[in-house]
Amino acid sequence: MKKIFSILVVIILAIAALGNIAMAQEEVTLLWGMWGDPAEIVTHQAVADAYMAQNPNVTIEIWSQPWGEYFTKIDTLFVGGDVTVIPDVFFMSPVQGRAANGVLQNLDQFIEESGMEVGDYWPGTLESTSYEGSVYGFARDIGIEVLYYNKDHFDAAGLDYPTDEWTWDDLRAAAEALTVQEASGRVSRYGLAMEGGKYSNFVVSNGGLILDDMFNPTQCTLSQPEAVAGIEFFAGMMNDEIAWRDANLGQAGGDLSVFLGEQTSMFIQNASRVPALNAAGVNYDVAAVPTAPGGTRSAGSANGAAWVMSAMTDTPDAAWDFLLFLQSPEGGQAVYGSTGEIFPPTRSGAESPVFLNPERGPEHKEAWILGAESANILRDGWFPEWRELQGTLIDPVLTSIWAGEAQPADVLPGLCESVDAYLVEHGYGA
Repeated sequence: MKKIFSILVVIILAIAALGNIAMAQEEVTLLWGMWGDPAEIVTHQAVADAYMAQNPNVTIEIWSQPWGEYFTKIDTLFVGGDVTVIPDVFFMSPVQGRAANGVLQNLDQFIEESGMEVGDYWPGTLESTSYEGSVYGFARDIGIEVLYYNKDHFDAAGLDYPTDEWTWDDLRAAAEALTVQEASGRVSRYGLAMEGGKYSNFVVSNGGLILDDMFNPTQCTLSQPEAVAGIEFFAGMMNDEIAWRDANLGQAGGDLSVFLGEQTSMFIQNASRVPALNAAGVNYDVAAVPTAPGGTRSAGSANGAAWVMSAMTDTPDAAWDFLLFLQSPEGGQAVYGSTGEIFPPTRSGAESPVFLNPERGPEHKEAWILGAESANILRDGWFPEWRELQGTLIDPVLTSIWAGEAQPADVLPGLCESVDAYLVEHGYGA
């Protein structure tokens, strides 16, 4: 009897093992959502192919939309409630509004049970993808900006190349020297191109803030001296015609377009422009973004579009495994990093041979690492109403400043009054 019982135990265990193998090999389809142009989707497909090669039982189907339609369409899918058409894993930025709506999966338990090492992320990165203390996403990359510059323009002007120690004074002096104005008065080349939306770089570098607390604000702080001075510096370069006006820059095709067209000598942007510059063979390099004179605060932004999981997915374990792959320096980060188009959200990814590859420009990639060392969460709001507040109240006033139609000191106090009233109306503030 004992022998028969032992045989039965072995058979049962074998069947259980076979069952586990069968479960492990169960066919799974994950719908993966993101925005992007066709070239970007090619890279995403390469990531999907790499994952499927390691996991032959998983099929990754891509659901992509143009940026301008993405958020409306994905919200519509959630309203419809059909889990078969809602992406299991998808791109989101910011995460707070939709986390508050309950459509995103809280990832705390997955992180704890998997033993995932979160200490590898750059400062502020996980905070930027959290809501009420819980993690709801993982940044694919973070938007650390650098100062791109055309080395040929600097050489022709007899100027030294930018260094990581540059301040605003150095930036302005170089922009003045590099700006080319024709006899008619028309500027054919500006010293600097920078999107108006990056104004917070100057505000935060100077010790200023947009709001007193970017998670749970009580008041607007853009009218305080440090913030006003940062905005005045940026607007002053536009008014003095040594930097592109924001609206004109957009009409000209953006910073990459005017840099490739030699209509600017410098621009401030994240890593997304690297592949195009390398493909075009531009003689360029990068340096850390200049800081305020005497300033000690880095203005590197920890913000980045995040991969999130749908709260309605019926394959959460498979979705989690794919999320881990997307974050892995040997997985998704290796594919994205190989093109140079992102700055990795983790130290291990940024210090890897893939990102630091000396055979791929620019030469001084350490400029991104310098910015990431003290990245912060002070340049964006991390509460559900931030995008509405920014779009309806803050941006219109700043647009008038960038256009030269208003002076910062004249209009920022009134803006803060409007913002404070909005905060009170929405349950924030005093």
